[in-house]
Amino acid sequence: MSDQDDDIILSELDDDELVQQMFDDLYDGLREEIEESVNILLERNWEPYRVLTEALVGGMTIVGKDFRDGILFVPEVLLAANAMKGGMAILKPLLAETGAPRVGKMVIGTVKGDIHDIGKNLVGMMMEGAGFEVVDLGINNSVEKYLGALETEQPDILGMSALLTTTMPYMKVVIDTLIEQGKRDNYVVLVGGAPLNEEFGRAIGADAYCRDAAVAVETAKDFMARKHNRMAAG
Repeated sequence: MSDQDDDIILSELDDDELVQQMFDDLYDGLREEIEESVNILLERNWEPYRVLTEALVGGMTIVGKDFRDGILFVPEVLLAANAMKGGMAILKPLLAETGAPRVGKMVIGTVKGDIHDIGKNLVGMMMEGAGFEVVDLGINNSVEKYLGALETEQPDILGMSALLTTTMPYMKVVIDTLIEQGKRDNYVVLVGGAPLNEEFGRAIGADAYCRDAAVAVETAKDFMARKHNRMAAG
């Protein structure tokens, strides 16, 4: 801790200043400060959902934009996401109690034969940072594991990741199986990973290819907004 950091006493900041400070602390990946600030806002009778959306999601939105624009890089985003997780750990049980609205739910996992997970983990963290509920299946997922999770979790979105050209085609196996079972239209399917591109995403029948975590969040939000509009119209 530098002297400058010692000058800021979080509990002495008013609400607006504290939220701005949380944006800075998230950006800098300061987990303990985020946890302290979340607790301060809760003590000030902020609703857990308000803390999530205004302070944490607000801060992670800035992180996401700067990551997309090449100002921040993966290590910094992972630090920010870790700080966000600290705040989320405090809020999650409270949000469950209050039945707070979710943006949507996502099941995500790396495909069979592939054990790379940094990109997938980043997407999961950024999606949580945007207010999604995320179920992470980890690595090396078979069709059966994906389908089982979709059945159990009933998500809006299925995310699949691959980092090897040899494992990319397995994404099509999963999508084709969903089509065979008549379940393909139940989910938005997003795919990503270094060797993929938009053309491949289209060819295998995914809804969208997402080149990085920031794009994945924006794409997921767009699909959820469209879904809510359709439901409202219907």
